[in-house]
Amino acid sequence: CGVSTGLAGFSLADAQGNWTGIDVDYCRALATAMFGNPDAVEFIPLSAQQRFTALQSGEIDILSRNTTWTLTRDASLGLVFAGVTFYDGQGFMVPADLGVESALELDGAEVCVQPGTTTELNLADYFRANSMEFTGVVIESFEQSLETFFSRRCQVYTTDKSGLAAIIANDAPDPDAYVILPETISKEPLGPVIRRGDDEFLAIAKWVLFGLIEAEEAGVNSANVDEMMESENPTVQRLLGGSDAMGEMLGLPNDWAYQMIKQVGNYGEIFEANVGPDTPLRLERGVNDLWTNGGLMYAMPVR
Repeated sequence: CGVSTGLAGFSLADAQGNWTGIDVDYCRALATAMFGNPDAVEFIPLSAQQRFTALQSGEIDILSRNTTWTLTRDASLGLVFAGVTFYDGQGFMVPADLGVESALELDGAEVCVQPGTTTELNLADYFRANSMEFTGVVIESFEQSLETFFSRRCQVYTTDKSGLAAIIANDAPDPDAYVILPETISKEPLGPVIRRGDDEFLAIAKWVLFGLIEAEEAGVNSANVDEMMESENPTVQRLLGGSDAMGEMLGLPNDWAYQMIKQVGNYGEIFEANVGPDTPLRLERGVNDLWTNGGLMYAMPVR
């Protein structure tokens, strides 16, 4: 499973090499559905420029690395997206003492950005659309780009807003010294990616994500999943491997969803544990809430 080289809340390894994050937990859920074991996965850290080549070459089986689903990536790289694990949007971060309150005040700024990303393209589009100039400070290494920003060699840092929140929470020398500007300048649907041509694996990758969301919709979580096995709700029975179990259609054990929910949690649990209000990132569910709560998370029916 290809992940980032270190983005709090999405894929980050501690000093002992233990990985955490939404992207990590998706791959743990996938491993649990396939093998019954959330540890049956190897995490490969990749830069933004390395990630697609690593997947195309077979170095990794799946890319789960805060990667935006776009037409170009979907149609021209020999890859296919399996869904959206997080709906995001690009923003800007500046030192608080600059006194900047809007991205429209950034004309002439030096902006740190990573190459090989939609971020770099959106940055150019936004400034051009608003008749502003900027100087891009393009650095491949995530760590070096942060060092450049924190040392004031660029006045602005741009990436997905969740990434900016992660940087302030995990990397900033003084979190109170930086602010995220209010503008959201793009749509960034982030999700897992596999190589084209493996339809069976694609089906599993999709339904693992749908299963995580469907479980939350049905009120099934890691704490009550054993109790819910006794539920008479037909959707819950199909999902957890009771009557009309459907695992065989995916080439999986009938308890595939039970195992991943029991050992990893449902989508809501994964969100809350990694980026929610009680974490350093302090993100609200927003558009990543269930559709029944006004969000965009909607599982295809397990039936």
